[in-house]
Amino acid sequence: MREDLAQLGDAALVVAIARWRQDALAEAYRRHGGAVFSLARRVLAGQPGAEDVAQAVFTALWDHPERFEADRGSLRSYLLTLAHRRAVDVVRLEQRRRGREERASDRAAAPYDLEHEVWDLAVASHVRDALARLADNERQVIELAYFSGYTYREVAALLGQPEGTVKSRIRTGLLRLRAALADAGVGE
Repeated sequence: MREDLAQLGDAALVVAIARWRQDALAEAYRRHGGAVFSLARRVLAGQPGAEDVAQAVFTALWDHPERFEADRGSLRSYLLTLAHRRAVDVVRLEQRRRGREERASDRAAAPYDLEHEVWDLAVASHVRDALARLADNERQVIELAYFSGYTYREVAALLGQPEGTVKSRIRTGLLRLRAALADAGVGE
């Protein structure tokens, strides 16, 4: 059976992959795996992960062979495009991770600022007091949306209330919160 796959063109090979023929995927890998891996390794420029990129590309081909359109280009160019995109994503993720680590390191290395810490505690105290003065329904929706991280729609579903009502309560509550903080000398 392997011999007949070797005779197939790439478009017919993808049709065989779409029919869940593992040997067809193996043939596609035999033909194009080296190029995919080489491109991934070149884009990653020494970072680990070229094998993972190559695996992801061929897994994508296995999972979604219908995405390959023979009239738009060759299978090799399609797979290399997938590899390039995936490798660039890996590079970008690594850059963002490094940036987060550098920022965290910079914050950790910053000298302890007692005055700033006291100010933050005072502001937090004013915010807690202002929140306590809000009506229960306003405080509840603000706490869910801003402190628990729910969307307006999720808050509405949790409380069994219309989304418009939740939005109105949040807006009204935030306006009252702003006024209470301004009265306390915090804010604008």
